[in-house]
Amino acid sequence: MLVKAYLCGGPSVSTASPLLWLLLFSGIFLGTTPARACPKSCHCVEKSGLTAVQCTSRNLDRIPPDLPRDTAVLLLSSNHITSIPSQAFKDLHHLQELDLSNNNIDTVDAGAFQGVADSLDSLDLSHNRLSHVPREAFARLQAKISLSDNPWHCECALQEVLRELRLDPETVNEVMCTTAVQEEHAGKPVIQVLDSGVNLCNFHHKTTDVAMFVTMFGWFAMVIGYVIYYVRHNQEDARRHLEYLKSLPSSTQLSKDLDTISTVL
Repeated sequence: MLVKAYLCGGPSVSTASPLLWLLLFSGIFLGTTPARACPKSCHCVEKSGLTAVQCTSRNLDRIPPDLPRDTAVLLLSSNHITSIPSQAFKDLHHLQELDLSNNNIDTVDAGAFQGVADSLDSLDLSHNRLSHVPREAFARLQAKISLSDNPWHCECALQEVLRELRLDPETVNEVMCTTAVQEEHAGKPVIQVLDSGVNLCNFHHKTTDVAMFVTMFGWFAMVIGYVIYYVRHNQEDARRHLEYLKSLPSSTQLSKDLDTISTVL
């Protein structure tokens, strides 16, 4: 009955995880049951203190919060999940395989995989809507990761993220630049762009330098413009003041007048 229920709602024989099949068949022959309550929308099989949780194609719009703490395999593919919140798997310290493919995920919080960095062996985020992820999200994560078929924006931040990941070699060429800071890279595999010697971070710095130069030039132009405006606006007053100063007797003329008065006296 367990295999029948799994086959009706889960992945095909060719795509099922070996660890999941081991737990399934061990559960059948040994008659074991999950040590903890299984989410209502999922199917669980437990063996030797570890649980396989199958939640594929269950119309879920978020990650179930009540997962058994001994979960080793978690299949959440083909649902409507849109985000991976911080500490979504914090209590699953035995989690080895996590499949989140074929969802609508466009947001991964910085602390999304806290608690599973040391145990996770496989992470599938393919066929989602990810264009960027924070570098901190995959900190210390050693799992083999699939990021294919997402609308990635190729920029410095993505380059720094990929530098620290162990990408699935079978899908690495399917991680494409849907958009890029340099338009000529759009539509190309990310690995091809980086292998060509392109440094997306250098382009980022150049763009920043240009922006700073434009900003400084703008401020300089504003100062010059204000000075010109001030001079023109006060030009008439300055001219009148100058004429007034010219109309005043000079100190030389005053000295001559004093000398003349002294001689007469």
